Amino acid sequence: MKTPQAPSTSRRRFLATAGLGVASAATLRRATAQGSAANSRIRLGVIGCGGRGSWITDLFKAHGGYEIVALADYFDARIQESITKNKLTGVRGFTGLQCGEKLVAAGGVDAVAIISPPYFHPQQVKAAVAAKLHVYLAKPPAVDVPSVNSIAADGRLSGKQGRVFLVDFQTRANEFYIEALRRLHAGQLGEYCFGEAVYHSDRLKAKAPAGLSAKETLLYNWVFDQVLSGDIIVEQNIHTLDVMSWVMKDSPPVRCSGTGGRRSRIDVGDCWDHFALMYEYPNNVGITFSSRQYDSFGEPGGIINRMFGTKGVFSSKYGGQVMVRAKADDFYRGGMTTSIYKDGAVANIKAFHEQVLAKDTRNPTLEPSITSNLVAIMGRMAAYEKRTITWNDVLSSKKKLQVDLSGLQT
Repeated sequence: MKTPQAPSTSRRRFLATAGLGVASAATLRRATAQGSAANSRIRLGVIGCGGRGSWITDLFKAHGGYEIVALADYFDARIQESITKNKLTGVRGFTGLQCGEKLVAAGGVDAVAIISPPYFHPQQVKAAVAAKLHVYLAKPPAVDVPSVNSIAADGRLSGKQGRVFLVDFQTRANEFYIEALRRLHAGQLGEYCFGEAVYHSDRLKAKAPAGLSAKETLLYNWVFDQVLSGDIIVEQNIHTLDVMSWVMKDSPPVRCSGTGGRRSRIDVGDCWDHFALMYEYPNNVGITFSSRQYDSFGEPGGIINRMFGTKGVFSSKYGGQVMVRAKADDFYRGGMTTSIYKDGAVANIKAFHEQVLAKDTRNPTLEPSITSNLVAIMGRMAAYEKRTITWNDVLSSKKKLQVDLSGLQT
């Protein structure tokens, strides 16, 4: 069984932010307009017009509080496809490797939604923050530790400048996850014993059209490249690792060890197709993590998190049931999260709009997203380097991932 996917989208599925500051009606009435319309329209530029970029552009448009005024993507064909698909008019387009920076420099926008390959996020975020724009950022923030640190610094600066900075993890906006995690953090499970985090999915399909150069094909199929994506553990598996981190109150692991490899999906790119790791948290709490991204002959997959305590068990499946099993008085039946992929994005788009109008720049999604990004990179380091990685090893890492894109349009 394949993991849930949105229409025309083969990746980027799940999670997000706890404690979004939703403004009250009274606050919104007092808010100062920052958009192009009379009192609430936000002029938005979308950077990245691939599967999810085009899909989420439609959600921004459907909200009603945004005016899509600019699109950016390396490939002009993708910009035109998004314009046609989403029935946009009067939209400016920007192409090339620096398409995002060009969009920002051209002005005329209040905010940007950055839905590009994560390798490009740091420079696109830096340009947006320097221009004092509000930022809606797709996960993961970045692909290596120096880049994560850059995003963190610019995100914090954004708040100080009075701008909203939201990282789009959908699960943290889901009511059942929010309530279940509230109960966990209140001690309903008793003492944590151990847990597990799983992300098993079928393989993704290469989509590059014929006629592209080798480097253009690499850029089009960026999700299969270790550097452009950060590998599957950072680009996709971060969803289940974010829930794991949330369960642990966004405190970092002490150490991580494990393995992985590339044995089944070997016909495209260089990303690994499986990981198997152990994250150790304080008080000897171990959480196992495993992922695969190749066909498994009908074996059910999914994005699953479980935490076992002395008084109960937290059980969740993205697109399935979220609940807390315990004695009758503490049993939380939760509910089904069947439409979480779309619902989470819709909730975050709504929250972003409300926060901009209310000038609410607490930006609660930033710090948890930075921690989860580093947790994912920690696992990749442990598997790649075949050694135990400590949290201090992660924080002190200076390794910068680089890809040769010379010859492509800038």
